[in-house]
Formats: sequence, structure tokens, C-alpha cells
Amino acid sequence: MAYWEWGDAANPRVLVCGHGLSRQGRDFDTFAQAMTDHYRIVCPDVVGRGQSDWLIDPMGYTIPHYVADMVTLLARLRAETLHWVGTSMGGLIGLGLAALRESPLRKLVLNDVGPTIQADALARIGTYLGAPMHWSTLDEAADYLWSISQSFGPHTREQWLALTRPQLKPDGDGFKPHYDPAIAVPFRGITPEIAAGAEALAWAAYDSLHCPTLLVRGADSDLLSHATAQAMTQRGPKARLVEFTGVGHAPMLTAPDQITAVRQFLLEP
Repeated sequence: MAYWEWGDAANPRVLVCGHGLSRQGRDFDTFAQAMTDHYRIVCPDVVGRGQSDWLIDPMGYTIPHYVADMVTLLARLRAETLHWVGTSMGGLIGLGLAALRESPLRKLVLNDVGPTIQADALARIGTYLGAPMHWSTLDEAADYLWSISQSFGPHTREQWLALTRPQLKPDGDGFKPHYDPAIAVPFRGITPEIAAGAEALAWAAYDSLHCPTLLVRGADSDLLSHATAQAMTQRGPKARLVEFTGVGHAPMLTAPDQITAVRQFLLEP
């Protein structure tokens, strides 16, 4: 498992940032640079994405396996203070870690994700996840990725190209997505029964949390409903909720107001 690192490697205050389902750790470049004055920041490429290895058995592309991988990573980091910021899938991984007995996580940020995930969002993601793709140029790839990612909120062309480049892998005379298409195999195997069981387990994990928790939500999110977000402010750690207008699933933590909200939460006593 590869990871990207920012800040002083000797800093005992460590912030780990977990990315979304088909993304990779470089999504946090802007956010990480804004946090280096207080943290050593570690942004892993979850297995099957970015620079990390691909699995022989695609059924290993599941949250419990990712949590186990991160337990190993956290042990390697030897942090005195450990905080977690997770976007979408990265938030579910953080939730799994925070719910472990004697978890080392002291603060948790869940970015546009909760125990209940809307079926419509899963269907939307399923229309493109793992599909064979080839683009001739960076701009062509950026245009396609923007067409399926406009819910990320406003970005300049320069910002979007910066977010696109790490998503690409050379493929002959062009590019293809920088993730294993097989991550879609267990995703497409989710039945209503499996989804209901996973939701129950996720709520049980959330209700067991004691660490301060910030819930970030895109006001137009189709994955994290307003009702679920409100329930999360009343249950378990009673998360503090902040919503951003003009954004769906999910805020990319590149806009100054998004960075400020998360930074203030992480740095307050």
C-alpha cells in the first residue's frame, strides 16, 4: 500500500486522509498543504487504487479488508495523536477504525457519508465504476471525469486538471483510470439484503463512538441524505454537522471554506 506524506515526518501529531471509492490519496494535496503547520499528513492510496498494488482476488475490495490494512498503516506511523479525515469510502474506513476497541483515533471527520447510503447514489456510481475507459489526452480524460463528477462542486480548470492527473495511468497512446476495474466486482454484488445488513452494522459502529466527530455534507448530496445527517447529530457521538451549498457528493476539501471548517474542528481543544 502506497501513501503520500506531507509535513514533518517527526511530528507526533498525525492526520490520515482516506479517499473515495474510485479516487486516490492525491485528492488531498490542497487540504494537506493547508495542514502541514500542525500535522504530519498521510494520504494512503487504498489497495487497488493509485500507486498501491491490485489484488488477485477482487473480493478483498471491501471495507473490512481496508480497515485491516489501515490498522497496519497506523501501527507503522507511531503517532502520539491521531486524527482521521475520510471522504465517502474513506469515511467508512475511518468509522470502522474509530469503532475498534481501544482505537487510537482521537478525532474523526466524515465527509459526506454515514451509515445509511442512498440507493440512487449507488446506482449512479455503478453506471461508470469499472467500465473500460481510454482517453487520448489529459484534457479528454478531464472532460469525461468532470461529466461524472460535477457534484464535487465548483472547480477552476487548473484545479480540475490537478485532481485529474493522479487519476490517470498510461495506456498505449493515451490514458486509462488509475484503479483496478475489479473494485466493481464486490460493489456490483451488493444485494438489498447485504446492504441492509451493512447498514445495521454501520449504525452499531457509529453509535459506539466516543471521539469528537465532524460530519461534512454537500447540501445537494445524493449519497448522504439530510435525514441521515440529522440523525447522526442525535445519535452516537452526536456529530457536529456543516453543510456546503452548491455541492453534492462529495466536497473535495479544496475550497477555502471547506478547509477552514475542517481545520477549525481538528485544531480546537
